Amino acid sequence: MDQLHLFDNGQSSGLPVDLLEYHPYFFDENTSQELLDRLISTTPWEQRQVTMYGKKMLTPRLTAWFGNSGTDYSFTGTRYDPLPWTDDLLLIKKQIEPLSGLTFNSVLLNYYRNGNDSVAWHSDNEAVLGSHPVIASVSFGQTRAFEIRNKKDHGQKHTIRLENGSFLLMKGDLQVHWEHRIAKSKLPMKPRVNLTFRVIF
Repeated sequence: MDQLHLFDNGQSSGLPVDLLEYHPYFFDENTSQELLDRLISTTPWEQRQVTMYGKKMLTPRLTAWFGNSGTDYSFTGTRYDPLPWTDDLLLIKKQIEPLSGLTFNSVLLNYYRNGNDSVAWHSDNEAVLGSHPVIASVSFGQTRAFEIRNKKDHGQKHTIRLENGSFLLMKGDLQVHWEHRIAKSKLPMKPRVNLTFRVIF
């Protein structure tokens, strides 16, 4: 498996920059820890039942959906109605929008409690996101391996270690031709919260 090498300017090699931009330490350590603690303690987390590979199961992580009124979102057989924005979420959104070039109207929060929590291979390609969605991913807490692979050639794989306070921008054809996951880990893992900011049309 290829590893995306990260340079000091935050850009990643191994994949074209028109698909991925990685910015480590976008939020400083103290800010990241404060946001992690508040998000974990104040978010009304849910463990939803979803349909994966034709089977109903509980998501191996906790989730929450926030956004503007009317940005309801459905995937893997479950529907999310948006909770109202919080001050912390608006703060994060304001920080990442200039680099993203978009005004996001919604965000999905995922809480990975330990190494047993994960998300399976998938693409964020629902019709409400448009044909070529731009998705901004912010991570707080435990570093986890973000794997991507080509849909037609699974031998084309890459891994980015999403660090505490990091910002990853997914864009271009990434959701069309690639899929991604956070795999389970046998190593001890501390809590992690990931936020993926989106535009619902």
